[in-house]
Formats: sequence, C-alpha cells, structure tokens
Amino acid sequence: MFKKISRDKVLFFGVSFLLLIGIQLLISAGIINNFWSTIIRLGAVYAMVSLGLNLIYGFNGQFSLGQFGFYAIGAYTAADITYRWVNEDSSLGLTVVLAVILLTGLAILGLRRVLSRIRGLDALSAFAVYLTAVLILGYVGLIVGKTIEPAVNSLLGVLPEALALQVVFIMAVLLAALVAAEISFLFGLPVLTLGSDYFGIATLGFTIIVKVLLDNSDTMLGFVEMKGARGMIGIPKITTWFWVFLFLIITVVVLRNLLHSSYGRAIVSVREDEIAAKTMGIDVANYKILSFVIGSLFAGLAGGLYAHINGFLHPNTFNFIKSFDPMIIIVLGGLGTLTGTLVTSFVWVLLLEGALRLVLPDGFETWRYVIYPLILLLVMLLRPKGLIGEYEFPFLRKVLPPLYIKKKASPDGNQLPTSSVDNAGTPEAAQ
Repeated sequence: MFKKISRDKVLFFGVSFLLLIGIQLLISAGIINNFWSTIIRLGAVYAMVSLGLNLIYGFNGQFSLGQFGFYAIGAYTAADITYRWVNEDSSLGLTVVLAVILLTGLAILGLRRVLSRIRGLDALSAFAVYLTAVLILGYVGLIVGKTIEPAVNSLLGVLPEALALQVVFIMAVLLAALVAAEISFLFGLPVLTLGSDYFGIATLGFTIIVKVLLDNSDTMLGFVEMKGARGMIGIPKITTWFWVFLFLIITVVVLRNLLHSSYGRAIVSVREDEIAAKTMGIDVANYKILSFVIGSLFAGLAGGLYAHINGFLHPNTFNFIKSFDPMIIIVLGGLGTLTGTLVTSFVWVLLLEGALRLVLPDGFETWRYVIYPLILLLVMLLRPKGLIGEYEFPFLRKVLPPLYIKKKASPDGNQLPTSSVDNAGTPEAAQ
C-alpha cells in the first residue's frame, strides 16, 4: 500500500516543476535575456546562502556573520576543480579534494565518537585533537589524490567531453559544500562556546580572514590559478537555471524535513532557552554545532554554484560588508521562516541587482549602505517579525498531530464514541 500523498506536497512540487520548466522555456526562447537570467540564478544562490544562515540564527539563535566566508570557500574550491579540468585537462583538483575530504571526514566522525565518551574534555583540547588529525590525514589525502589522478583522468576521458564536464561540475559543487562543512566544524568547536554577541564578532573575523587569504591565494597559499587580488578567470560557465533550481529545492526540502524532526525541535529549543534545553537533557553544544555545520554546508553549496555563473571570482565579492546581505535578507523576511527567506532573497536580488540598476543613475550603489539601515529600521519598527511574518507555504508548515480525547464510560458501563480534534480544531467522530 502506498502512503497517500498530501495535497500540500503535490501543490509544492507541482508549482516548483512549473517554475522550472516555465522559466527555462522563457530563457531558451530569449524572452528572458542573459542579464535577467543571471539575476534569477543569483536569487536562487542567495536563497540557499540565506536559508543556511536562517537555520543558524533564525532557528538556532546563533548570531553569525561568517556565512559569506563559507560561501567564498565553496566558490573557490569548486572553481579551482573545474578550472584545472577545463584549462589543464587535469582532475588533480578533484582527486585531491575528494581524498582529503573523505579521510578527514572519517577522522572527524571517528574522533567524535571517541571523544564524546571522555568526560570533562574542554572545547580547546578537543579542537587540538581534531586539528592534528585533520592536518595529518589532509597531507595523506594530498598524496593519495595525486596517486589516483591518472586513473580518474582515464575514467573521465572515456566519457563524452560535455558529459565529463558535467560530472566534474557536480562533484566540484558537492565537494565545495563538504569542504565548507568540515571547516565550519573545526571553526565552530571552540568558537561556539562563546556567547551569541562574541560568536558574531568571531564569525565576522573569520570572514575577514578568508577574504585576506583569497587576496593572497596566489602567493601565500600557492594557488597561482586563483590570481589573488586580481581575480580568478577562466572558470567555465556551467551553472544553468536547472542546476541552481534543483539544488535550491533540495535545500528547502532538507531543511523542512530537518526542522520537522526531533532534531529540529531540539535546535529550536536551544534558541528559546538554553538553560531549559539543558535541563530537559538536550546536548546544547551538539545541536549548536549541528546547525552551524549544516548552515555552512548550504553556503558552500551556493558558493560552488555561484562560481560558475559569471565565470569570474574576485575576493571583494566576499568582503565583510557583503556578509551582512544574508543577515538583512532573513531579518526582512522573518527570522525562523523558510518562506520569508525564499521570497525575500529573490525580491532582494531582482530589485537591488536588477531593476534598480536599470532605473537609477550610475553611482547609486554607494547609497545602498545608507538605504539598507533605513529599511531595516523601518521593518524593525513596523514589522518586527519581518515582511512575511510567521507565514509558511503549506508544505513547509509544521503540521501538528490530531488531539485525541480519551474515551469515557457511560453510566451503564458502555464506552462512549471517541472523538478527536483535527489540526484546524474541528471535532470529528472517531471510527
């Protein structure tokens, strides 16, 4: 017997499919030109970044300004992998990143299980253990990646050129997300022990550090192809509307299912009251790191897609001023709502990066840092819960189980019919 599919689910995926096909047809027909096609894809990318931050801040209550740092890490990781494949006919970037991620990921999972049994281990000591293991296995992964490169080159060489490029692209985007997730885990271990305000300052510092490293990536880090502060060119433009929309839907569904699970309830309970959550036996530190890692993973995923939209990356795209953009989006849309973040992300990009650039005169961009605070101030005064408020699309809305009324015995000893109250509060007779 197949489980009955709810109307909300059919409606959500039906509308999503129509959006995917409809916009793709308009792009293919030339009705949506290249400029607006880029703007729409950027809107989807910003939605993924902001959804990840909403999980960290809106649902878990951790004020973070580091989302653009992980966004940058994902972008440059994916770009380096595809750049090497397209311009150097080499899968070295793919094999090295894959080997390093697998080995360090297994080490993190194994150490997490072992260290969780040690009582009284402070966060800095645990961080030192993790970092040592990651550095050692990262070096081993580098050697393994170089060793298996010829075999992977031969395997990809069997495929048609276009198909091989798509395979490398998908692998690059997924690995970029995992790189961001693992770095966020290591960064979050000691930093998440700080209070919310101090945590925000630390994450802002992380974004600045990432930007400085990218400015000097060709000299300090040895990635000559990234060209440091000059900007990275030669990245293939592979991110189509199909890929960016597909990953956006996956992001929304994963977050929706996570938030509707027991893990999601624990994540939200940490936001509401940490002390009460600890009293109820919830591992607050564990759920803080979980939400931080998942939110950063989606930032890295979005970065990998962004890198292949324009085919050019520059460190200034990820400076600390831009790191406020996702924060503004989730505050405008409404903290703790997926619908608000989705809608506001597209409106934000379509309006500021699209329509206003065509309407307003050159140089208006310098006024955006005056306009943003004014908009935020007005929203905080007039709509404290955001423009969308607490509204959610029906599919994304939390559905509560029915409330059942306990059976009562009649005076003659017979059981009275059981009644229940459904989610809308309407009583209905039990079968």
